Amino acid sequence: MKLGELASRLGAELRGNPDVEVTGVKGIEEAGASEITFVANPKYAGLAKKTKAAAVLVEPEFPEIETPTLRLKNPYHAFSRALGMFYQAPAYAPGVHPTAVVDPTAEIGEGAHIGAYVVVGPNVKLGPGATLLPHVVLYPNVKAGRKLFAHAHAVVREHCELGDDVTLENGAIVGADGFGFSKNEHGHWVKIPQSGPVRLGDRVDVQANACVDRATVGSTEIGDGSKIDNLVQVGHGSRVGKNSLICAQTGLAGSSVIGDNVILAGQTGVAGHCTVGDGVILTAQSAVSHDIPAGKMISGSPGFDNRVWLRAVTIFQRLPELLRRIDRLEKRLPAVAQDESTAKATGAKE
Repeated sequence: MKLGELASRLGAELRGNPDVEVTGVKGIEEAGASEITFVANPKYAGLAKKTKAAAVLVEPEFPEIETPTLRLKNPYHAFSRALGMFYQAPAYAPGVHPTAVVDPTAEIGEGAHIGAYVVVGPNVKLGPGATLLPHVVLYPNVKAGRKLFAHAHAVVREHCELGDDVTLENGAIVGADGFGFSKNEHGHWVKIPQSGPVRLGDRVDVQANACVDRATVGSTEIGDGSKIDNLVQVGHGSRVGKNSLICAQTGLAGSSVIGDNVILAGQTGVAGHCTVGDGVILTAQSAVSHDIPAGKMISGSPGFDNRVWLRAVTIFQRLPELLRRIDRLEKRLPAVAQDESTAKATGAKE
């Protein structure tokens, strides 16, 4: 593809030769003379001057460089779109593999691909364009909208409901039993039935080996456009709003409530029954055990305001130095006290 054509398809302003041939997309340090790259983070701006790429996707105000530039408001998203133009994912033809087991009561929409050793249980309803890759299992009474894409070994448990354009990566588990037990008169933990399904909205992605547990009663809900990263645990009865990101190894205890447009960075934690408001950001390895108002950025464990946390971390790093200074002051105090006492006694005699 010519650079000029790529600029046109991306809606970018091209500053450079439109006839340069582009064959792919790579990172700024790896890109060669026929590949494009991008700069979205200012700390990589210096690399743009050294890159060997055919062109660099940048914001409109980016300084002029020798390498051709494609200028537009969201270079990172444009980079994603460009990847889609050059990388073609495998295509899966409609049809049912002979080793798949599809219950006769299941309703399969037009154009579905049912791969090897897939199991589709009784009364399942799949919208058109579904792709179920090998060893996917849909329990009885699952409902899914258009274009469900379930990678190998994904599992959806009984009565769960999935919207349109849902993607389940390898090993994703939707609707496993929540962690609910009560202790009987003998002191034994007894399992509480987990009767409530999981409901995923439209355009939800559940990444590899993530678990979204079913509810004891009611339902566990993930809103439209939200993304659940690898190895995330969403506890039973939790609710996640729209367009939120829950990053790797995050854990939501049961009945957590997460608002819209929230970002929970890697290895964060939310205690049970806590509410995290719209637009909140929890930075990596933060943990909260109380409600967080909308719009806050929280850091640390236990979590508190990010600006205060940054100051606290700076002080924490200085603690050894401050301790030494306090020790020196304490050693001087007896001598100072003695000098003051002597001065008072001398003054009294005079």
